[in-house]
Amino acid sequence: MAKFGAVGGAGVLVNLGVFNLVRQVTDLQVVRASVVATVVAIAFNYVGFRYFAYRDREKSGRTREMSLFLLFSAVGLVIENGVLYTATYGFGWDSPLQSNVFKFLGIGVATLFRFWSYRTWVFRALPVREPVAGTVAGGGGAGPRPRQRVP
Repeated sequence: MAKFGAVGGAGVLVNLGVFNLVRQVTDLQVVRASVVATVVAIAFNYVGFRYFAYRDREKSGRTREMSLFLLFSAVGLVIENGVLYTATYGFGWDSPLQSNVFKFLGIGVATLFRFWSYRTWVFRALPVREPVAGTVAGGGGAGPRPRQRVP
């Protein structure tokens, strides 16, 4: 969970940084700028999750992993930007401060969904290997122990 938080925290900074940069240097509407920032953060987060937070997880099926990651990230994108859209166009809260507050709130709500979905479906834990019958756990598979005779 700590590694997820570290990658996620860095992803939040990337997301908010790109969001504010795009708003400053382009004429994109607030939600469109937010979608651009979210897509950049999704790419950043995939690299961080795959090679840092979940590097010990199953690595087979990268196509499946990437497809599920993108699917769940897209759902998170809709959640995150839905909050911002509702605040901006539903309530008229569109000052730079309000946009950043609702962007951050949307990220928080989407993060709960992403944490659950990535951990459950995308970066699955490796199966636990059961020791072979007759071997000592962690003994390297030395085979069955000889019986001791009782006098």
